[in-house]
Amino acid sequence: MKKFDLDACRSYIENASETSKIYIGADSERYRKGGVWYADYTVAIVIHNDGNKGCKIFGDVSSERDFDQKKARPSIRLMNEVYRVAEMYLKLADVIGDRYFELHLDINPDEMHGSSCVITQSIGYIRGMCGITPKVKPSAFAASYAADRFKEILHV
Repeated sequence: MKKFDLDACRSYIENASETSKIYIGADSERYRKGGVWYADYTVAIVIHNDGNKGCKIFGDVSSERDFDQKKARPSIRLMNEVYRVAEMYLKLADVIGDRYFELHLDINPDEMHGSSCVITQSIGYIRGMCGITPKVKPSAFAASYAADRFKEILHV
């Protein structure tokens, strides 16, 4: 697996035009290994060049034990995604500067979906830590698509 290079990501953003847009999102996938549940967490940073050209995607994949007891309401795992989005933003905030940016959470506000169990606390956490209101499904493509596919693209 290729290790995430924070310095390369920061450098790319610094050298991107002020009209470039930055999107940060996270997704996770739960799996069982040796009778114990784990989750792979993927954070994707999408830099949309000039806001109307192609993009560059950086990402990081990490694994840790998943302690959720209810598979249909994965609150611990989802909040771990939220923490990772906030942490990545805080690592990049100084180079993002005045560029347009969004933070994307792979959470569906519709109560019909299990991820809705953390909608209030996840939005509140991002507002408190990062000072902005995050995008959630269906407007959270950096989480729902970029982070979701990044792990597969790396063949992890």
